[in-house]
Amino acid sequence: MAQKKTGPDKPAVNKAAGKQAAAKAEMKKAPVSAKSAHKPLRGGIAQLVKPGPALVPVVGDKPLTRAELTQKIWAYIKANKLQDAVDRRSINADDKLKPVFGGKAQVTMFEMTRLVNRHLG
Repeated sequence: MAQKKTGPDKPAVNKAAGKQAAAKAEMKKAPVSAKSAHKPLRGGIAQLVKPGPALVPVVGDKPLTRAELTQKIWAYIKANKLQDAVDRRSINADDKLKPVFGGKAQVTMFEMTRLVNRHLG
C-alpha cells in the first residue's frame, strides 16, 4: 500500500497517533514513588470499612472489606432464615437487623444495601 505524500517527498503523518505515542512514552518515564509502589490502593468493594454500632451484633466490630461485610450479612440472613419464603428478594428483620433497617420489619435486597451503607464508619 502506497503512502500519501504531502509536499516534496514527505509522507503523510497521523498527528493523533503521534500524540498518543508521545503520551505513552511520557507515562513510561514517570517515576513511581516508593509509597505508592508498596501500598495497594483500596477502593470500591475492596475498601476497608468499620461497622457502626447497629451492625456490630451482626458482623462484629473489626474493620472489613465491603465484600467481607456483604458475605457476613448474607451468612447471618441465611443462618437465621430471614429471607422471605414467598418473595426471595425480601429480607425479614429480626431484633438485630431492625436497627440497621431503620425499624422496618421487611426490606428488599436493594434497600438493604443502601441501609447497611448508612451504618459504616
